[in-house]
Amino acid sequence: MSSNDELNVPQGDLAEAWQQTLPERLNDSDKAEVMADAVDPRKLHVHIKAAGRQMMEFDFAVQYVDSREIDIQLTDVERDGQTVDERSDVIQELIVDYRRHLHETAQALHHYTHS
Repeated sequence: MSSNDELNVPQGDLAEAWQQTLPERLNDSDKAEVMADAVDPRKLHVHIKAAGRQMMEFDFAVQYVDSREIDIQLTDVERDGQTVDERSDVIQELIVDYRRHLHETAQALHHYTHS
Protein backbone atom coordinates (compact mmCIF):
# COMPACT_ATOMS: atom_id res chain seq x y z
CA MET A 1 0.00 0.00 0.00
CA SER A 2 1.41 3.34 -0.98
CA SER A 3 1.49 6.18 1.50
CA ASN A 4 -0.94 8.13 -0.73
CA ASP A 5 -3.55 5.44 -0.21
CA GLU A 6 -3.38 5.21 3.57
CA LEU A 7 -6.24 6.51 5.66
CA ASN A 8 -5.13 9.82 7.16
CA VAL A 9 -8.33 11.07 8.76
CA PRO A 10 -8.51 11.44 12.56
CA GLN A 11 -10.63 8.59 13.87
CA GLY A 12 -13.02 10.81 15.83
CA ASP A 13 -13.66 12.93 12.75
CA LEU A 14 -14.21 9.80 10.67
CA ALA A 15 -16.71 8.39 13.17
CA GLU A 16 -18.57 11.71 13.19
CA ALA A 17 -18.69 11.80 9.37
CA TRP A 18 -20.07 8.27 9.34
CA GLN A 19 -22.64 9.17 12.02
CA GLN A 20 -23.85 12.03 9.82
CA THR A 21 -23.83 10.11 6.51
CA LEU A 22 -25.03 6.59 7.34
CA PRO A 23 -28.58 7.53 8.43
CA GLU A 24 -29.10 9.13 5.01
CA ARG A 25 -28.61 5.70 3.44
CA LEU A 26 -30.77 3.67 5.85
CA ASN A 27 -34.53 3.30 5.90
CA ASP A 28 -36.10 6.33 7.54
CA SER A 29 -37.07 4.52 10.73
CA ASP A 30 -33.80 2.56 11.13
CA LYS A 31 -31.41 3.99 13.72
CA ALA A 32 -27.62 3.84 13.62
CA GLU A 33 -24.83 4.64 16.04
CA VAL A 34 -21.20 4.86 14.91
CA MET A 35 -18.34 4.61 17.42
CA ALA A 36 -14.58 4.72 17.03
CA ASP A 37 -12.67 1.57 17.97
CA ALA A 38 -10.62 2.04 21.14
CA VAL A 39 -7.59 0.17 19.75
CA ASP A 40 -7.51 0.39 15.95
CA PRO A 41 -7.65 3.92 14.45
CA ARG A 42 -8.84 2.47 11.11
CA LYS A 43 -11.85 0.68 12.63
CA LEU A 44 -15.36 1.82 13.45
CA HIS A 45 -18.19 -0.01 15.19
CA VAL A 46 -21.67 0.40 13.76
CA HIS A 47 -24.82 -0.50 15.68
CA ILE A 48 -28.06 -0.53 13.66
CA LYS A 49 -31.53 -0.88 15.14
CA ALA A 50 -33.84 -2.17 12.43
CA ALA A 51 -37.21 -0.55 11.99
CA GLY A 52 -40.36 -2.51 12.62
CA ARG A 53 -41.75 -4.87 15.19
CA GLN A 54 -38.95 -7.44 14.94
CA MET A 55 -36.77 -5.56 17.48
CA MET A 56 -33.65 -6.55 15.49
CA GLU A 57 -30.23 -5.01 16.15
CA PHE A 58 -27.06 -5.54 14.14
CA ASP A 59 -23.45 -4.82 15.05
CA PHE A 60 -20.75 -4.45 12.41
CA ALA A 61 -17.03 -3.74 12.55
CA VAL A 62 -15.97 -1.53 9.63
CA GLN A 63 -12.24 -1.36 9.00
CA TYR A 64 -10.54 0.77 6.39
CA VAL A 65 -8.12 -1.35 4.36
CA ASP A 66 -6.88 1.85 2.71
CA SER A 67 -8.35 5.30 2.07
CA ARG A 68 -11.09 3.92 -0.20
CA GLU A 69 -11.74 0.28 0.61
CA ILE A 70 -13.49 -1.06 3.71
CA ASP A 71 -13.80 -4.51 5.19
CA ILE A 72 -17.08 -5.23 6.98
CA GLN A 73 -17.50 -7.92 9.62
CA LEU A 74 -20.82 -8.77 11.24
CA THR A 75 -20.16 -9.08 14.97
CA ASP A 76 -23.63 -9.65 16.45
CA VAL A 77 -27.34 -9.94 15.67
CA GLU A 78 -29.92 -9.61 18.42
CA ARG A 79 -33.69 -9.82 18.57
CA ASP A 80 -35.30 -8.21 21.60
CA GLY A 81 -31.94 -8.17 23.41
CA GLN A 82 -31.10 -11.85 22.77
CA THR A 83 -28.40 -13.06 20.37
CA VAL A 84 -29.96 -14.96 17.46
CA ASP A 85 -28.75 -17.28 14.71
CA GLU A 86 -28.07 -15.01 11.77
CA ARG A 87 -28.43 -17.76 9.16
CA SER A 88 -32.18 -17.38 8.56
CA ASP A 89 -33.16 -16.02 5.15
CA VAL A 90 -34.85 -12.91 6.59
CA ILE A 91 -31.82 -11.99 8.69
CA GLN A 92 -29.43 -12.72 5.82
CA GLU A 93 -31.40 -10.35 3.59
CA LEU A 94 -31.16 -7.61 6.21
CA ILE A 95 -27.41 -8.22 6.62
CA VAL A 96 -26.86 -7.95 2.86
CA ASP A 97 -28.93 -4.76 2.79
CA TYR A 98 -27.03 -3.17 5.70
CA ARG A 99 -23.66 -4.18 4.23
CA ARG A 100 -24.67 -2.40 1.02
CA HIS A 101 -25.59 0.72 3.03
CA LEU A 102 -22.21 0.60 4.77
CA HIS A 103 -20.40 0.41 1.43
CA GLU A 104 -22.53 3.29 0.11
CA THR A 105 -21.56 5.36 3.14
CA ALA A 106 -17.86 4.68 2.57
CA GLN A 107 -18.26 5.67 -1.09
CA ALA A 108 -20.07 8.86 -0.12
CA LEU A 109 -17.12 9.74 2.12
CA HIS A 110 -14.38 9.10 -0.48
CA HIS A 111 -13.91 12.86 -0.86
CA TYR A 112 -13.15 12.95 2.85
CA THR A 113 -11.03 9.82 3.26
CA HIS A 114 -9.08 9.92 0.01
CA SER A 115 -7.16 13.15 -0.39
